[in-house]
Amino acid sequence: MDISVVIPLYNEEESLPELTAWIERVMKENGFSYEILFIDDGSTDRSLEVIHRLSRDSHHIHAVSFSRNYGKSPALNVGFRRAKGDVVITMDADLQDSPDEIPELFRMIKKEGFDLVSGWKKKRYDPLSKTIPTKLFNATARKVSGIHNLHDFNCGLKAYRNVVVKHIEVYGDMHRYIPYLAKNAGYKNIGEKVVKHQARKYGHTKFGLDRFINGYLDLGTLWFQSKFGVKPMHIFGLFGSLMFLIGFLAVLVVITLKIVSMCNPDFHFYLTKSVYFYLSLAAMIMGLQFFLTGFIGELITRNSPERNNYLIAEEF
Repeated sequence: MDISVVIPLYNEEESLPELTAWIERVMKENGFSYEILFIDDGSTDRSLEVIHRLSRDSHHIHAVSFSRNYGKSPALNVGFRRAKGDVVITMDADLQDSPDEIPELFRMIKKEGFDLVSGWKKKRYDPLSKTIPTKLFNATARKVSGIHNLHDFNCGLKAYRNVVVKHIEVYGDMHRYIPYLAKNAGYKNIGEKVVKHQARKYGHTKFGLDRFINGYLDLGTLWFQSKFGVKPMHIFGLFGSLMFLIGFLAVLVVITLKIVSMCNPDFHFYLTKSVYFYLSLAAMIMGLQFFLTGFIGELITRNSPERNNYLIAEEF
């Protein structure tokens, strides 16, 4: 099979027939063998009913329906596990992503050898309240991830080699960072294509401004996991040891001052009244806690069943 189109959706009953017809027209015009995987994320409208009707008319359509709303990342993860096509293409169900981009995305994966191609909605039809935070978010993501050639990490229109989606796990709200997840899994040939962004035709957006706050928190999590996920002692142990050492030296200085004050009646130093004494103890305690955190993290890592799972690119 050439292409699997994975479409997560939530309450998009109006757009589904038009989107399906559009995808099928593009596939037939280009002679692709394909499947369309609708992942219904607990819709409360008639979306599932519409998908049932569409699937009766076409053997290319398959669906998974969640019992409740889990989010876009779990929906994509389930779709990735079921995708059979050589190239997996994801798009949103709101008709803002154009299926006419599919042939070129397919060509870039198959002919140019990209592992992943991410869409870039260079010209957007969104309000400034959405576009400005998006630009700041993408600039931060480029800096942290090291993928400097991507302008739009959060674009739903992407294409992947099948093997890529089988080796990444998309959870929480990590769909924003799939290129980063792919890079961490060893798939570094990541490209970008300028794609057409269309104004929403039906309904309204399902995402609020809180996604930008959550996005930065998720980015911090991914950065830490990629740097220290397998070796937590390297960060917690080092930082804890430094804090403990600084606190210990500070305590020695404070105790020395107390001894000097006891030997010299003209020099008054009250140990229990000195703020530096308590700061020194706090630094030692915090340093010990950081060290123990790293130690516990190492124990958890060593007992993880995934600790020795490595992606092998080639074997002779």
